[in-house]
Amino acid sequence: MTSQKIQRLLEPSDVSAAHRFALDYLNSSFAHIDDLDGIDQVLLQTQARSSELQRQLSASQQSIDSLVTKTRVAALANLDTARGLAEERKLVENEMTYLSHELVSSLSPLNSEAKPTLLEDIETMHRILKELESVRAYVAVIERTLTLSEGALTQLHGTPSPLSKSSTSEYDRLSAFVSNVIQTCDGVQDIGIVEQSLHLVAFVRRIRDKTWSDIKEIFSAKLNSALENLQWPTAVDYPAASVHDRKSFESAFKDLILLQEIGENTEGLKNRLEIGSRGLYPLETLAHAISLRFKYHFETERETNRLDKPEWYLSHIMNVAHDHRPFMDNIIQRLLLGTKYQRVNAWQNYVTLLIPILERKLRRTVPTLLSRPALLAHTVYQALIFDSNMRELGYEFVVGADASKAEEKGGISSVILCQKEWFDAWLEGEKKFAEDQYHEIISSSDAWTIVDDDSNDSDEFKHSRSAAELKATNSARRIKALVEQVTDRYSPLPSFAHRTRFLIHVQLPIVEQYYSRVSSSLDAFETLSSALVRAVPGALGVEGTKTDSRKLTAGVEGSQRLCKALLSARYVESSMQRWGEEEFFLELWTEINHRAALRTRAEMHPSLPHSADHQSNKNDAPECTIFEELVIQYTKLASRAEDMLVSQVCGETEAALKPHFVAITSPRDESDVQNADDGIAVPPSLLPSIALLSAHLTFLRNTLPTATTTQVYRRIATHISEHILQREVLFRPGLTRGQFRTGLAREQARSVHAESELWAETCQAALRTSRARAEGPWARLLVAGRLLGTSRQEVDRAVKEVLGGQGDSWEDALDAVTSLGSGGLGKEEVKTVLRLRDDL
Repeated sequence: MTSQKIQRLLEPSDVSAAHRFALDYLNSSFAHIDDLDGIDQVLLQTQARSSELQRQLSASQQSIDSLVTKTRVAALANLDTARGLAEERKLVENEMTYLSHELVSSLSPLNSEAKPTLLEDIETMHRILKELESVRAYVAVIERTLTLSEGALTQLHGTPSPLSKSSTSEYDRLSAFVSNVIQTCDGVQDIGIVEQSLHLVAFVRRIRDKTWSDIKEIFSAKLNSALENLQWPTAVDYPAASVHDRKSFESAFKDLILLQEIGENTEGLKNRLEIGSRGLYPLETLAHAISLRFKYHFETERETNRLDKPEWYLSHIMNVAHDHRPFMDNIIQRLLLGTKYQRVNAWQNYVTLLIPILERKLRRTVPTLLSRPALLAHTVYQALIFDSNMRELGYEFVVGADASKAEEKGGISSVILCQKEWFDAWLEGEKKFAEDQYHEIISSSDAWTIVDDDSNDSDEFKHSRSAAELKATNSARRIKALVEQVTDRYSPLPSFAHRTRFLIHVQLPIVEQYYSRVSSSLDAFETLSSALVRAVPGALGVEGTKTDSRKLTAGVEGSQRLCKALLSARYVESSMQRWGEEEFFLELWTEINHRAALRTRAEMHPSLPHSADHQSNKNDAPECTIFEELVIQYTKLASRAEDMLVSQVCGETEAALKPHFVAITSPRDESDVQNADDGIAVPPSLLPSIALLSAHLTFLRNTLPTATTTQVYRRIATHISEHILQREVLFRPGLTRGQFRTGLAREQARSVHAESELWAETCQAALRTSRARAEGPWARLLVAGRLLGTSRQEVDRAVKEVLGGQGDSWEDALDAVTSLGSGGLGKEEVKTVLRLRDDL
C-alpha cells in the first residue's frame, strides 16, 4: 500500500457528502407518499447497516492503528537499513576507486609509478612458467649430454689395444645426440627460442669437443709414457731402445692414429679438411713435450729468456726440427704406412706443430719491443733468417687463404709483419737508423776524401770496372755500403708489398738525400765563384764562412771540389745501374708493375720510373730498371759537375791567356827581337797558362777514372784550342785581309807554330799518354800552326791544292804537311790561315 493511499484513508469522512448521499437516496426511494410505507423497513435496514459500518469502522480503525504502528516500526527499520546500505555504498565506491587504480597498467605512460595489473601478473607468471619449462628441457639436454660424455670416457679408460670402432660407441651416441639437438634447434622459428637454442648448441658442441679432447688425452698419456722410455724430447736412438719400449711406443702411436681416423669419420668432412693445419694426433703429443720444455727455458724467469736474444729460442726450435728429422723420416713415416695418412710428410707436419710455439712467443714479446727499435729490428731480422733457414731445410710454411691469394710465403716473420702497427714501428726504426747512419757518413771529417781503395767492393764490381774506375769519395763508398746494407735488411721479406714500402720509405730517401747533398755542393760552388760571393757552410768540405772564396774555387783546389762531386755522382750512378740488374730488384720491379696497388704506389713516388713511359705495349714489361729515374738524375748531376769542371779549367786558362794575347799584339821591344834571333819562339807570357793547364790535367789524371779524364780532357782541349785559334790566328787583332792585307811576320808564324806544339806536348806530359791521343783535341790549332810555321817549299803543294785545286786532294796535300790532314778545318779556314803567311 502506497503512502498516498494511506493518507487518503486516514482522512476524516465528508459529512456534507453523506448528507447529500442520504438526501439523494431518500428522494429516489420515497418519491411519493405511497412510498413511505416501507420507510420503517428502510430505517431498520439503515440502522442495521449503520451499526455494521460502525463496527467495520471500529475494526478498520483498529486495523489502521495497528498497520500504522507496524508501518512506523518497519519504516524505522528500513531507515536503519537504508543508512547501513548508504555506508556500504560508500565503502563499495571507495573499493571501486581503488580497484580502478589497480587496473591501470604499469606500462602506461600516464602513470610512471603504477604497479603491474593482475592480468599482467598472471601473464608474467605464465611467461616465467614457460621459461622454467624451457630451462627444464635445457637442463635435461645438458644432463643427457654430460651423462653420455662421462659414459664415453668411462668406456675408453679400459679399452685394450688396438683401438676399434666399437670402442667409441658411447661417443658415437653422444655425437648423434648432439647432432639431433642441433637439428632440432635449427628448426625452431621463434626468435627468442632460437637465441636460447644457439647457446645450447654451442654448449653441447663444447661438451662434445671437450669429450673428444679428453679421449685424446687418455691415449696421449699412454704415448707420453712410452716416449719417456725413449728419452724424448732428446734425439731418439730408436734402434738402441728395447723391444718392449718400441712396441709400447708403436702401439700407443697407432692407437692415436686410429682414434684420429675414427674422429674424422664421426666429426664429418670439416675436420678432415683441417688435417693439414691441425696435424696428426701422435705428432701433437710429441710437439707438446717440446712446448713444455720451451716454456721452461724461454717463458719463465730463467737466464735463457732474454729479449735481446731472440736467436736463442729461434735456433732452439730449428735445432729440434733438425735433430728429430731422422726419427720422423725413418720411424714415424714408416708407422704411417698402411694408414689413411701415409701421404702425409711426418717431418713437415711435425714442424708445422712446432711453429705455433714461436708464434705465441713473438706475440707476447713484440709489444714490449715497440719502444725499443733496435731490439725490434733485431727480432724481425732473426725471424726472417729463421724463415730462410727453414726453407733451406725443405720446410714449406703453411699459409692461410688470404695469404695464398696475396702470393705470400708465410713464416713466423708474418706474425710481426702482418700486424700494421708492429710493421710500421719496425719500418720507422729502420728508417731512423738509416738516417742516423747517413748523417754520420756525411758529417765525418773524411767524407769527401777521394780514395781508390777497392777493398770494400765486391768481386763482381771489381771485375766489371778497372781499378782506376773505382775512385770515389769516402761518402759515396759508404753510401753505397749503407744502401746495400738496407737491401740485406729487407730482401728476406716474404711480401712484395712490404718490400715496396721498405724501398720507398727507407732505401730511396738515402739516395735522394745524397743527391740533394751533392747538388747543393755544386750550388755552393757556383755561389762562391759568382760575382756575389757567399760562403755556404758544409759545401763539399767547406767549413765555416771565413774561408777565402777565391782559394775555394780557383786553381787545382777548385777543380778538386768539382771532382769530388763528379766522382761521388758517377760512383753512386754506377752502383745503381748494377743494383738495377740484380735479380732481387728485377723481381721486385716486375711485381710492382704486375700489381695494380703496388704500381699505383710506385707511380706516386717521384724517384721511381713511370712504367708507362718505358713500355711499348701496356701488356709488356717496362724496359727499365727500378733505379732508372735516379740513374737519370745522377747522370744529369754528374754531367753538371763535369760541365762545371770543364768551364772551371777553361775559364781559368782563358783568363791566364789574356796577358799573352795582349803581349803578342803589342809592339815588340828589343828583348823580343833578341829572343827571336836566338830561336826562342815561345813568349814568356804564355807560360802561366800552360803551367795552369798542366797542373789541372795532372790532377785530373791522378783523380778521375781514365775514361772520364779522357772525356774531360777532350772537351777542355777542344775549347781552349778553338779559343786560341780564334784569338791568335783567324781573328788576330792587327791583321788585315784583302788586296792590301798584312800577314804574320815570320817570327810570329813560328811563335804560333811553337805555341800549338807546346800545348799538345804539355797535355801529353800531364796525361802521360801517347802523342796521337794528346794531339786529337788540338788538331785544328796544330794544323793552323804547322801551316804557318812550315817552310815555303814544304807547303807549296798544299797551297796550290787549296787555292787552285779541285776535289778533295787538298786534304791529302795538307796531311803531307801537318800529318793530321785538315784537322777539322774547313777549306775556307785553311785558305784564311795560308793567306796569313807573309811569303805567299
